[in-house]
Amino acid sequence: MSEQRQKSEQEAFLIEGRNAVTEALRAGRPIDRIYIQDGVQDGPILTIKREAKKRDLVIKYVARERLDQMSETGRHQGVIASAAAYEYGTVEEMLQKAEEKGEAPFLFLLDNIEDPHNLGAIIRTANLAGAHGVIIPRNRAAGLTAVVAKASAGALNYTPVARVTNLARTIEELKEKGLWFVCADMDGTIMYDLNLTGPIGLVIGSEGEGVGRLVKEKCDMIAAIPMKGNIDSLNASVAAGVLGYEIVRQRMK
Repeated sequence: MSEQRQKSEQEAFLIEGRNAVTEALRAGRPIDRIYIQDGVQDGPILTIKREAKKRDLVIKYVARERLDQMSETGRHQGVIASAAAYEYGTVEEMLQKAEEKGEAPFLFLLDNIEDPHNLGAIIRTANLAGAHGVIIPRNRAAGLTAVVAKASAGALNYTPVARVTNLARTIEELKEKGLWFVCADMDGTIMYDLNLTGPIGLVIGSEGEGVGRLVKEKCDMIAAIPMKGNIDSLNASVAAGVLGYEIVRQRMK
């Protein structure tokens, strides 16, 4: 586990103990992940796993030592839930928001963005660019922690963030609703030569791994940002800003 991931977990709100986690799940509390001690399979843990499955939540199995490191109370009882600082929205709400404004849908989709500062910065950019929402996957992605909220500079109060199980499948479903998708990749077509108007989803990957192969294959266009320097990649939030505002420029014509 990366140092950045550990840091983001520590800055999330943690719910510890079997009864507390069970009650949080039954109450519909927004949960990012549940961490369960390896090998523990008793009744209360099975109940937690069953409730988590109903909500399609991510469960991570970790060593007891990892839970001890995460715990703030020292009484985790083999299970800790990482709760989101903000409620998640839905893709349907984003499309409805676009319709109410009389605008073509404009969405940001983020693949492999695990740095909470990057996520917050992209949510801020999405808001200022007039996007109707941000979509993130459940796995291998930062959740809505307090760090994300701070980095968004208040944008999280206005721009909905939806979390989906499968980003590629979500793209397919949105294509059926008329959206086109463009992803950022240095081997693509220069962004100025692409038609980025109309209902569109902008897909951004991490600067380390980029957009995953399956997600990239679902995209209709691959956009490259012109590079004139000695290195070949931008920070993910900067790339999102550059491409996002090229979409804004073209939509304003």
